[in-house]
Amino acid sequence: MNAMPPMSFNVSSPRPATSVFVALLPIVSAVFVTYFIIGIAMPVVPLQVHQGLGFGTFIVGVVAGAQFAASLISRFWAGHRSDTRGAKRAVITGLIVAAGSGLLYLLSCPFVAAPDASVTILLAGRVLLGAAESFITVGALGWGLALVGPKNTGTVMTWVGTAMYGAYAVGAPVGTALYASYGFVAIGLATTLVPLLALGLVAPLRPVAAKSQSRPVFARVLRAVLLPGLGLAFSSVGFGAITTFVVLIFAQNRWDQAWVALTAVSGAFIVGRLLFGHLPDKVGGLKVALVSVLVEAAGQALIWLAHSPLLVFVGAALAGLGYALVYPGFGVEAVRRAPPESRALAMGAFTAWLDLALGLANPALGLLAKAAGLDAVFLASTLVVLCAAVVAAVLLVAPTHSTNFGGDR
Repeated sequence: MNAMPPMSFNVSSPRPATSVFVALLPIVSAVFVTYFIIGIAMPVVPLQVHQGLGFGTFIVGVVAGAQFAASLISRFWAGHRSDTRGAKRAVITGLIVAAGSGLLYLLSCPFVAAPDASVTILLAGRVLLGAAESFITVGALGWGLALVGPKNTGTVMTWVGTAMYGAYAVGAPVGTALYASYGFVAIGLATTLVPLLALGLVAPLRPVAAKSQSRPVFARVLRAVLLPGLGLAFSSVGFGAITTFVVLIFAQNRWDQAWVALTAVSGAFIVGRLLFGHLPDKVGGLKVALVSVLVEAAGQALIWLAHSPLLVFVGAALAGLGYALVYPGFGVEAVRRAPPESRALAMGAFTAWLDLALGLANPALGLLAKAAGLDAVFLASTLVVLCAAVVAAVLLVAPTHSTNFGGDR
């Protein structure tokens, strides 16, 4: 990896799959290690806020959604920094900030007897983690595209996403075990230390050259990713519903092993990426996205109708399998439309739709749960995910070419 010279985005000849994987492996490994800290907190933060601190479902949604709101705010900054200062610098910045979020997690622990203070500090930690996640994700995507070229856009997004959700799948049971044995202090320690391990993986790598030194036209980039991003936003509401509220369904019904549902959604996601991750580049992102959101909606509906843990597990797995190719499916279309010199910014703008969806949907679903019960959350998420199918169908029937800057694709 150190011997590989910087490469341009304008890669004219396809690279063998093995070569692409080898080029991406160190970056993907750093993403995996980093998202492990998000995975260990996923089943724990709702319980810490709801049971440990005594707050209701709305505050659970606010604290969970704060990470995504912070990611939304920082996506454009992260994308611009990656394009102009280099992707490696963006990733390193994110890792340092992630370690800082762990320190805030730790700081919230001594204030458990003062719930308002504790949840405020925890909320600040979630905000820092959201900013860190933004820099790491956008930097990794920009770095990967620079190494293997835009013809492998779907592959880059597939492997980065596989690392993310693989970390979620591993992190969920580990986080549950740590929390049960040692409390939230263990989560804070892991969140502080693990990013420093990832920093050791990234620091020796040779950076790729920045692609642009000029200020991008934000309106141009936003217009390019508008409709693909809207499809991503609708589909991501279902993922947010599972990661935030499925553990509360298990607690409400006094069922055990809620972490299995989180591992099921992440595990199925990984299987989908590994088996079908090549399809967006091969047959077209929009066709893949349309089928995927229909499968995801079916999984959401099964969770809504479930009266046993097994059905929830199956529904979560089905939703994860469907959601697996939504991001690369719509993402291939977003990159195709984006200016070549601003692809990292375009990835940031596109991914910001996911943050917007989760940042707004989690508190809204929390209010819905308070008013109509937890089951209503998954009925609503099913209907919203189906809206993503409408977006994909509209793009397929009437594609817009006026924003297509991807001549090298």
